[in-house]
Amino acid sequence: LQTQLLSNEGHNPLMKKVFDVHLAFLKNGQSEAALKHVFASLRAFISKFPSAFFKGRVNLCAALCYEILKCCTSKVSSTRNEASALLYLLMRNNFDVLKEMQIGSGAGFALFLQIIIAVSQLIADVALSGGTRFQDSLLIINNFANSDRPMKATAFPSEVKDLTKRIRTVLMATAQMKEHEKDPEMLIDLQYSLAKSYASTPELRKTWLDSMAKIHVKNGDLSEAAMCYVHVAALVAEFLHRK
Repeated sequence: LQTQLLSNEGHNPLMKKVFDVHLAFLKNGQSEAALKHVFASLRAFISKFPSAFFKGRVNLCAALCYEILKCCTSKVSSTRNEASALLYLLMRNNFDVLKEMQIGSGAGFALFLQIIIAVSQLIADVALSGGTRFQDSLLIINNFANSDRPMKATAFPSEVKDLTKRIRTVLMATAQMKEHEKDPEMLIDLQYSLAKSYASTPELRKTWLDSMAKIHVKNGDLSEAAMCYVHVAALVAEFLHRK
């Protein structure tokens, strides 16, 4: 069974089914006691099958990051702590696995990018509430990195610090957007500025262009929404051409 789960670096139908069961527990509301067992199971799952998360395609990793970050805004402190610890474990395992593959400085960038994208999607989906609670979770993750003795001699703590700084920048931009949520034109301008700031990161630029398109559709501005999607298509085409 383990051989089946690990085939094709974990990208197979059986692994997807097992992963989807784990993810379903996070997606659907659980009691505080049940969630502790879910997080424990996920920690074991990540440690046992790291290749499924950190090698090849990013589908599993991206989906898990999104749900963990949602838990980082929970009103229940134990759930926030568990989610923060799980996210830190994900980041640390990612660093270790890629280091073994002899990928040098910035080894965690692929995962960190997925985390930033997940934050941006949560904001776009209006699912990132409890900003202060989320900031507390970021602080917990930073504290884990600073107190992790085996990692002190590596670039990992500074990479974690840089990630949390990037997330705070996105959150600050979001706070500005909230101030202008009843002014569609100003809101779009702010989102456009954020999309433009990620010109060197196509995945993030696409995330914010998708978000802009949703707002245009909501306001009945279908031509503007179409322009956003055309721009997304151009980004994807350019990326594929470069590959």
